[in-house]
Amino acid sequence: MDAYDLFTSCRKGDISRVRYLVEQRDMDLNVRDKWDSTPLYYSCLCGHEELVQYLLANGAKCEANTFDGERCMYGSLSDSIRRLLKEYKCITARAMQRDYYDHFLLMLLEQGQYSDVKFLVHGETFHAHRCVLSACSEYFTAMFETKWKGKNLIPLKHPLINPAAFGALLQYFYTGGMDIDVSHVEDCKRLAKQCKMGDLIDELESKCKQVYEFVSNKPGTCVKVLTLEPHSCQHQEDMAQLADCALPAELRVGFGELPFDRTDNFPSYPDICFRVEGYDFLCHKAFFCGRSDYFKALLEDHFSEGEMLQSQPSTRVLTLHNISHQIFISLIYYIYSDDTELSPENVFDVLCVADMYLLPGLKRLCGKTLAKMLCEDNVLHMWKTAKLFRLSRLEDQCTEYMSKIIEKLVEQPEFTDMIKEDAGAVEDRHETDSIPLVDDIRFHITSNVQTFSAIEEANVKLEALEQLLSTIGLEC
Repeated sequence: MDAYDLFTSCRKGDISRVRYLVEQRDMDLNVRDKWDSTPLYYSCLCGHEELVQYLLANGAKCEANTFDGERCMYGSLSDSIRRLLKEYKCITARAMQRDYYDHFLLMLLEQGQYSDVKFLVHGETFHAHRCVLSACSEYFTAMFETKWKGKNLIPLKHPLINPAAFGALLQYFYTGGMDIDVSHVEDCKRLAKQCKMGDLIDELESKCKQVYEFVSNKPGTCVKVLTLEPHSCQHQEDMAQLADCALPAELRVGFGELPFDRTDNFPSYPDICFRVEGYDFLCHKAFFCGRSDYFKALLEDHFSEGEMLQSQPSTRVLTLHNISHQIFISLIYYIYSDDTELSPENVFDVLCVADMYLLPGLKRLCGKTLAKMLCEDNVLHMWKTAKLFRLSRLEDQCTEYMSKIIEKLVEQPEFTDMIKEDAGAVEDRHETDSIPLVDDIRFHITSNVQTFSAIEEANVKLEALEQLLSTIGLEC
């Protein structure tokens, strides 16, 4: 529903609504509809320059000479928007943070931290991680255990291996997506065939066909870079195999069984062991340090000496306290795959751990689960939880829910106390200053009110809220 709202708002040029959906509802700016179009495309097409600028500033993708970039350029209603698309190159920190997981994987590839293997392709060096390549490719799994076994530097000398194509293939393994110059597509398909990646070949051929049809029908356009968007579900499943392998054998029941189980014959090359409640979890520093500043500080700054794992003498053991092994399993799956199973029974415990271990993405995931549990009986508690853990989307969803049942809430002492506390939290508040909780409820009561009956209903709710404020002596 939020995605439909985002597309509609971009067509209308409703920047305040788009801002609300992005900043409060945490919407993905690069979501696509059934016509493979993005919010930025519709904003360009309908000539909303200010909205285009906002979308670009917050991470909307529009690289030059790509299919999406050329499509936006060609479809733009005005020259001023075209100039904006050409000139805009800044990617803000806020934009990068929107895609924690994708950005992490890309940085893991580009910076090569904790790399345990290097490929030398016609003079060009590529740093990589055996665990990632093995999780994504059975071909690489087999090669690491046979021809490349024990090697840290692997030269690839075949004259048909193009360094640019090999780099694009690594990008595909790490991120599930690819950006490749159209002149190297055939080289990439050749590598994909060698690695037995039929799906990638099909993707490349399909994208080439799409680009060819677009360029043929749009004179003056030029696509030089072919972009494959990540297939997040499949890629997450590949990465989740590393979480499967991290589990002690006695805890693997129910994990990695369908559609097949590779954990018994799939070496993951761990370099750190976390001991939790007596269980040993064989993991990778690259993932834990890259995803959590807490673990980065723990492993890089304060972990130089300690017990070594008997079965793998080169692997250090770190014992974690104040966390159960069940909750740690949930954390492991999130760290590797950006997803984990959450339930009403474990979500609050996982949320506390996510906050402690500095995992904002996992906190947001918990917030989504909590939002599904919203009801009249718990909405006030959920709002307090959202405030405590700074879950802005959940907080907004709670106030939206409150706006629907405000006539019942005004009769509850707990709700009255919440308003008083929120008013007291406003620094140097004067009598007529606004109260954030009240403002948010008012916003949801009055938003999208279009019919006369809806206006009457909204007025009744607002009157109930105003009477409560008057009763407790607050004006805002």
